[in-house]
Amino acid sequence: MNRFRIYITVASMAALASCSKKIAAVGSGETIRVMSYNIHHCNPPSKPEGFIDVDAVANAIAQQKPDVVALQEVDVNTNRSGKINEAEVLARKLKMNFFFAKAINHDGGDYGVAILSKYPMSESNIKRLATNPDTKGEPRVLATALLTMPNGNKIRFGCAHLDAQKTDINRLLQMKGLQEAAATEKRTFIIAGDFNSRPGSLPINALDSAYTRTCETCEFTIPVINPKSTIDYVAFSKTSPVEVISHQVIPERYASDHLPIISVLKLKSK
Repeated sequence: MNRFRIYITVASMAALASCSKKIAAVGSGETIRVMSYNIHHCNPPSKPEGFIDVDAVANAIAQQKPDVVALQEVDVNTNRSGKINEAEVLARKLKMNFFFAKAINHDGGDYGVAILSKYPMSESNIKRLATNPDTKGEPRVLATALLTMPNGNKIRFGCAHLDAQKTDINRLLQMKGLQEAAATEKRTFIIAGDFNSRPGSLPINALDSAYTRTCETCEFTIPVINPKSTIDYVAFSKTSPVEVISHQVIPERYASDHLPIISVLKLKSK
């Protein structure tokens, strides 16, 4: 009888240990909801140029409950947007931290990209991306920040908006900047943005050499009515221990001329 009881106890402990390992394996790593949204300076395309609807953009973001957002075409104190800091206003409405990265002077203010994060941000940085002066292309930037996750781990997040000219000249130059950023980053590195390039194009092939996109057959993101092209992406560097849980294009057709995208990623330990 005693031997039987001992056997049952040992077997039970072994079963519990096995169960604990399975639970730990399932629960290991954190998930992060990443959104990318070209907000068209909060001017709905169905409205006149001077009509600004920050609430529409804020509501579109809030409905998806993202942890971090990459914003493109953001106005700060421009005349056309009523001299408001769109990055700051959106961050306040969404109760998120923000970092604005200026690309150019525009209409009495600044214009560029921004990062919104519900997590603390540090080491924010603006990397100037190359533009061939002969093309007279608009200067572009890569904004990055270090995010501190709830478990204390830190990851790098970036936001970019690449050249919109018909030729790939500047986009290929700017992709080199994104490749360099991936090559030099030791931490998990996630980027998102409007790359103005379709899957299979030379710029996206260059992106794919350094990063893994969260979509292989990517849904269309532009225009918002009867979309025909994919130019907005979320990706992570090849060395980043990330698993894609889902990727989705959100059918929000009023607030901007781009559809927002959201990717849910699992961050695994290196």
